[in-house]
Amino acid sequence: MEIYQAVLLGIIEGITEFLPISSTFHLIFAEQILGLEQTEFLKFFTVFIQAGGILAVLSLYGRELWTNRHLTKKVLLSFIPTAIFGFAFYKLIKGFFFENNLLMLAVFMIFGLIFIIYEWLLQKNKQVQTQDIASLSWQQSLLIGLAQALAVLPGVSRAGVVILAMMMLGQKRTEAAKYSFLLAVPTILGTAGFDLLKTQADLQISSQEILLVGVGFAVSFAVALIVLRWLIRYLQTNSLTIFGYYRLALGLILLTLL
Repeated sequence: MEIYQAVLLGIIEGITEFLPISSTFHLIFAEQILGLEQTEFLKFFTVFIQAGGILAVLSLYGRELWTNRHLTKKVLLSFIPTAIFGFAFYKLIKGFFFENNLLMLAVFMIFGLIFIIYEWLLQKNKQVQTQDIASLSWQQSLLIGLAQALAVLPGVSRAGVVILAMMMLGQKRTEAAKYSFLLAVPTILGTAGFDLLKTQADLQISSQEILLVGVGFAVSFAVALIVLRWLIRYLQTNSLTIFGYYRLALGLILLTLL
């Protein structure tokens, strides 16, 4: 891996982690297009740069997570189904879904279509979401966690499925996005930690590779910080429709290329 590739992957991770377009999907196909071999180091790099996004969330919402223990407990409850599902089906997910390009593309495009249809139905029925995350019940927090568990499949998008599930529960788009940011903290830490445990036995990192990891992490953090702030502003007056069309367009392009 070269420095420019580390920068590019850091940018992709920072942009896609919190947008409803699946960071895992983008990283997998970006690595293929860049011709990067799936080594133990690349797996480590991909996992570690996600910490940049976590740091961005904590820099913006860390105090709220620390002081609002009631909210923190609900976030942790939402994380539990993902942890159970990811642990139980880890080998199947990593060994089959991550190796099946057509399946990933299909999932990616199907969820794009779901975004478009759901937003169209909302507009047609003139439905308006008015709830905020303070009103979330324990049952709703668990339902959100069950929805997020779908995101262990590459192409679904953890942020996207959480936002969609919360909108169905009557939450404002901005509140749903914020909760997806908060839920990313235990989710990414948990999944990344588990992945690292699986790879560390065969991992040997050189000084050059440490530099690459540092660059990817720093770029991911800086870009994620910008994206977090932008998405909240965007969703105040806009819908998820544009992300649905983006999924369909990119999916068709990748089908043509690959």
